[in-house]
Amino acid sequence: MKNILIFCGVILLIYVVYRVYQYQTLDDGLDKLIKNGAVILDVRTEKEFETGHIAGSQNISLGTIRERYIELDPDKTYITVCSHGLRSVKVESILKEKGFKKVYNGGAWSDLQKSLEQK
Repeated sequence: MKNILIFCGVILLIYVVYRVYQYQTLDDGLDKLIKNGAVILDVRTEKEFETGHIAGSQNISLGTIRERYIELDPDKTYITVCSHGLRSVKVESILKEKGFKKVYNGGAWSDLQKSLEQK
């Protein structure tokens, strides 16, 4: 029982840290980047993208990014989004490995959309 409580405590702590990081990232000028021409890169699957997305965003899934990154312009600014923010972190890392300098994690697409609507 004690181990289960410790495990749940650790999971809760990770979740709280993730949410704080996510909100800090969203408030860290992403709206200004978008106003200055940043491309929102939605890295969910096509089916997920079809269920809802930020208007004007580009869809290249995490599963295809290693082949399709050549479709992107390394001189542009990209903000990666997905359903919860985990895949977008991975794609941000992959693009940076491929030489992209201006890539930012936008977290969950729905949270970013709400943030943009409020500003």
